[in-house]
Amino acid sequence: MKKDMTCKLLVIGAGPGGYVAAIRAGQLGIDTVIVEAKKAGGTCLNVGCIPSKALIHAAEEYEKVVHYAEGKGPLGISLTAPKLDMAKTIAWKDDIVRRLNNGVAGLLKKAKVPVVHGWARFKDGKTVEVETETGPQIVRAEHVIIATGSAPVELPFMPFGGNVISSTEALALKTLPATMAVVGGGYIGLELGIAFAKLGTKVTVVEAESRILPQYDAELTRPVAKRLADLGVTVLTGVKAKGVTSKGDALRIETASGDEQKIEADKILVTVGRKPLTEGWGLEELDLDRAGKFIKIDDQCRTSMRGVYAIGDVTGEPMLAPRAMAQGEMVAEIVAGNKRSWDKRCVPAICFTDPEIVTVGLSPDEARKVSPEVKIGIFPFTANGRAMTMLAEEGFVRVVARADNHLVLGIQAVGQGISEMAAAFGLAIEMGARLEDITGTIHAHPTQGEGFHEACLKALGHALHI
Repeated sequence: MKKDMTCKLLVIGAGPGGYVAAIRAGQLGIDTVIVEAKKAGGTCLNVGCIPSKALIHAAEEYEKVVHYAEGKGPLGISLTAPKLDMAKTIAWKDDIVRRLNNGVAGLLKKAKVPVVHGWARFKDGKTVEVETETGPQIVRAEHVIIATGSAPVELPFMPFGGNVISSTEALALKTLPATMAVVGGGYIGLELGIAFAKLGTKVTVVEAESRILPQYDAELTRPVAKRLADLGVTVLTGVKAKGVTSKGDALRIETASGDEQKIEADKILVTVGRKPLTEGWGLEELDLDRAGKFIKIDDQCRTSMRGVYAIGDVTGEPMLAPRAMAQGEMVAEIVAGNKRSWDKRCVPAICFTDPEIVTVGLSPDEARKVSPEVKIGIFPFTANGRAMTMLAEEGFVRVVARADNHLVLGIQAVGQGISEMAAAFGLAIEMGARLEDITGTIHAHPTQGEGFHEACLKALGHALHI
């Protein structure tokens, strides 16, 4: 039996929230231990955010080459027929993940945080037993952070296996499927569906709701729907998945009229959401209040049990890496004795479709619940010089502000590469900017960022370039 470990802070899960909490705690001089069952970085780094963006980038580059080889476009560029080595693409993606894994491990070492590799189970609120390769390891701590993350939701009538895959398997395919059915028209399904369509797969998206990306308003999703059509992606809305054919080579669906049809597919990608990982950790040994399927927390990520915190996906929506990171950093500082609280008014959300979608703060409908009257300014990229030179005129920037004092409540945008504007949008809201603060700031020309400036001018009633 290994000698018991003791520490002031124990972090369970080395995903974005967990490893940031551990690194910050180490920096603050807190005796910290982190437990991870798989690889440091969690879903985001290993099988989510990072590898999916690598595949998306590869797909964008390949589509450009195909475009030029077919003699399309106004740029006067022509090429011979391109080829895709999917295995090499995946190897490049895996190398990025490996480098980032090593980077996280190095940062934990620099912060003097030991990593215990294995599966942790609570024995009580201060003690866990970790099943490691060399036997059980007991870890006792004054404070515990639960950062166990989430996993893809599996449909009971269509479990993962064979041709039915989750996003994890989709990001590891060594050969390109000729056809793919995507069950779920949310951000994960469309990000990957668009990427595979660009690589040459015939993609069909099946969405039970009346439109794709139902978490966004129709104005934001319209450019994405247009792009899907341009890519030849078939989108079926108001349609329910019913299962897989006996041979596993087609998806059975039910239309709004009740008719059953089949969609031939080499791979069926199920992306109907994610669920918190609360099973298998011995949480039944703890007296934790729940908020539905999630662990209930307060504005300092405290659970109902003294000394036990929870952060990230296991605590609810929005299930986003930057939210987990912010929570992890905050909890480390609270354990160190600093005064901190969790303000979720400005968690940026990005949908890496083509074009990309960014939302920060309140939508127009949400803003109207806070302020009786709002000002809304929209500036289209069709009037932006930089967008024109990039062949990226689809989309716009939209700003929502109070009508009485012009305080900016929300910013949304859709466009090529618009994700890089998320920091500027978030900073404006966090700093309490008013429309005049943004219009009084000189924006570089020619850039897409000018769209932000012009949208605020439009909200004030005097846009210059439309």
